[in-house]
Amino acid sequence: MAKMSNEELLDVFKEMTLLELSEFVKQFEDTFDVTAAAPAAVAAPAAGAAAAEEEEEQDEFDVMLDDAGDEKIKVIKAVREIVSGLGLKEAKEMVENAPKPVVEKVDKERANEVKGKLEEVGAKITLK
Repeated sequence: MAKMSNEELLDVFKEMTLLELSEFVKQFEDTFDVTAAAPAAVAAPAAGAAAAEEEEEQDEFDVMLDDAGDEKIKVIKAVREIVSGLGLKEAKEMVENAPKPVVEKVDKERANEVKGKLEEVGAKITLK
């Protein structure tokens, strides 16, 4: 028997009825001692992958300055301490144009540290 290409095999399968295809799958499983149910079992968890992603702990955070509060000058000083290389003008613009990210894609420890410093001086912060 000549070897058939994948396309030729698919063409043959397309012409089979569901009953014939089901019988073929059973015969294939028996002949090669495999089960066709395994790929379906792998596909089922994929449906719940979105829920699993939400349950997994986030490992990168953005610290967003939502509002400077009443102590804007203290918040500007804190932002300059947190973001290295940031001048007074840039820090002031960041604080005045809130909501703005102060730091992005940092680990949980760093995000909580930054959040604590900014909340200590009266800023309103969210982690994303």
